[in-house]
Amino acid sequence: MELVSGKIRIRSAGKDDAEMLALWWNDGRIMEHAGFPMGIGTTADKIAADLATDTDQTRRRLVLEFSNQPIGEMNYRVLDSSRAEIGIKICLTDFQEKKIGRIALSLLIRSLFDHGMKKIILDTNLRNTRAQHVYELLGFRKTGVRIDSWRDQMGNLQSAVDYELVAEEFHDFSSSESDFG
Repeated sequence: MELVSGKIRIRSAGKDDAEMLALWWNDGRIMEHAGFPMGIGTTADKIAADLATDTDQTRRRLVLEFSNQPIGEMNYRVLDSSRAEIGIKICLTDFQEKKIGRIALSLLIRSLFDHGMKKIILDTNLRNTRAQHVYELLGFRKTGVRIDSWRDQMGNLQSAVDYELVAEEFHDFSSSESDFG
């Protein structure tokens, strides 16, 4: 998969990305919002092996680039013939809060809808209000809040917000121009 809008490029992750993904996924500062304040403790070899099983029809881990520099990762998982679940993580903080996430998500969502998906779902930590704002700008509808529904790596209770999006409610930012201030 390859999706492009201006300086933003989303591409399928491959074995050459495994070292970088391992660095990101093992960094507790990056992974804390996902419940892993000590990172996930994986290896580049394991990631490379997992990436080799990705297909466009089942799941795909993706690298998010800005001006040809990897800055984060995205993913999708096909749940059934009409639904997919997505995720995004901008790992380099200098690239957060610059509208890159909403454009990148728009590119991925548009592609999934164009390939027959009828509904896109995701969840996020209740405390991640920045992400919730972006999801709601894109047209996602909050379907529920799960209070104290899971424990993070340190044993702390966490809450999640569930979202869904249908094509008719999608606000596409993929052609947005920005200086990415």
